[in-house]
Amino acid sequence: MLYPVILAGGIGSRLWPLSRAKLPKQFIRFPGNRGSLFQDTLTRIIGLPQLADPVVLCSAEQRFVVAEQLRQLGVDKSHILLEPLGRNTAPAVAVAAQWVTELDAEAEMLVLPADHVFADEAALRAAIQRAGAIVAKGEMITFGIVPGAPETGYGYIRKGESMPSQGAFGVAEFVEKPDLDRARSYLASGDYLWNSGMFIFKASSYLAELKQHAPDIYQACAEAYSGLIRGEDFQSLPETEFAACRSESIDYAVMEPTDRAVVMPLDAGWSDLGAWDAIWQTGSRDGAGNVVNGDVLLEQVSDSYVQSGSRLVAAVGIDNAVIVETADAVLVADRSKTQQVKEIVNSLQAAGREEAENHTLVRRPWGSYESVASGEGFQVKHIIVEPGAALSLQLHHRRAEHWTVIKGIARVICDEREFDLAVNESTFIPLGSKHRLSNDGDEIVELIEVQVGDYLGEDDIVRFDDRYGRAN
Repeated sequence: MLYPVILAGGIGSRLWPLSRAKLPKQFIRFPGNRGSLFQDTLTRIIGLPQLADPVVLCSAEQRFVVAEQLRQLGVDKSHILLEPLGRNTAPAVAVAAQWVTELDAEAEMLVLPADHVFADEAALRAAIQRAGAIVAKGEMITFGIVPGAPETGYGYIRKGESMPSQGAFGVAEFVEKPDLDRARSYLASGDYLWNSGMFIFKASSYLAELKQHAPDIYQACAEAYSGLIRGEDFQSLPETEFAACRSESIDYAVMEPTDRAVVMPLDAGWSDLGAWDAIWQTGSRDGAGNVVNGDVLLEQVSDSYVQSGSRLVAAVGIDNAVIVETADAVLVADRSKTQQVKEIVNSLQAAGREEAENHTLVRRPWGSYESVASGEGFQVKHIIVEPGAALSLQLHHRRAEHWTVIKGIARVICDEREFDLAVNESTFIPLGSKHRLSNDGDEIVELIEVQVGDYLGEDDIVRFDDRYGRAN
């Protein structure tokens, strides 16, 4: 069986303000896509022969987003492995390999990052099927993208000896991201491919090569896997053991030192959507070279990407720009400098700014909340609770809350009282009271929450009971 292993970690900081730590780019639906990048990663491989249930690696923080997006696709069976912290691709795939060999000793793994796009999905599926014949012989395949430009933002793979019967090549060497002159020489030679970060190999082959070439990673992952916390919906790696593993990529740990590496050329209109310039390149451009999404008005603007999320965005007399507006932030950048957006995110994180982590609309396993207004000592939120869902039984030490229902019937617990709130009814949750909000009905519950206190952060919470397994 072929197990798709989807690497869904990362925060996509170069696509801020749309991509944020709590809802990164792989879980966002970009204009022109069928679903989120994560969902499209799964959708495009449907129909491959002997395809097993997907294995998804993600952070514990993203587990409910992953589960919901799988549910939206109609994927009833999957394996969700939770990483307590990021350790790059070599450890993540090692854990996945141990999981799938437990299910099937002869399992093959198709390792796919969750944030790529392809213009020609049929070409991708055909390349995967060609690669399958080589994998059966024990080789380890990486997919190399046929370059269309002297790109300096990608690593490269130099092709080795040709394998004409399979349309593949041995790997002569992996090359780091080049400067522009060297990238031009790579393109002109025809000997180089972009490194896509996609692989196909037997799970047992990967573990054997990892044990030989990076025995410390192999051992650390084996110890972490032995402590795997097995649940009905999620499998969680223990933090202490997994943190002991060094961070390393598959390329450095296995693919560079192994003598079994093969590269399969792939020409399928690929992009990793690494920055806003890539979004512009893959978008549908108008006569002036602009890609526009949302409520946008342009005059004398060319070769730019402009996106509005919550209000009118107007621009006059600019070229080669990126403008992205969300409800709480606006990015303006030179299109050639969008790799540096990451530095903005680093500054926001250093300052403890919420805009680095969350959108104003924050999704939770029970529904969502959106910050409507805030000021000194108060915050107003619009809360939606899905049918059959419930917030945790909790209390706050530094804030009180006022709830007013605007849709549905809410079930409320406040200390010793339990009662229903209908539309246009309100209640007060005093500071320090043990309380819970739930929805026992068949339609969503909406309410307005007004928080009042000297500290309104989301970490002022003590949970006593939570059906989603969340701790404080």
